Amino acid sequence: MRRPKPQPIRNKLDLADRTQVRLVRKRLGLSDAELTSIVERTGNSIAAISKEAALQRATTLPKPDDVPPVAVMASATVGEQATRK
Repeated sequence: MRRPKPQPIRNKLDLADRTQVRLVRKRLGLSDAELTSIVERTGNSIAAISKEAALQRATTLPKPDDVPPVAVMASATVGEQATRK
């Protein structure tokens, strides 16, 4: 008698399943350590993991290096106004 392979629960992450972990990490752009810490905080719900990953990404946005400081921008505007007159 053939027994069907048990189907995984689709909305839960099984950390023992390496394929599932790899796919979730790749989809969310997380490292092993980041995924593990998020799962420890929020549980194994994929919706909660993706929400926490988006929140973590939003709070740690890198500061662009090519944007000059406000003082430089202000002095440039003053110089432009002086040349227009």
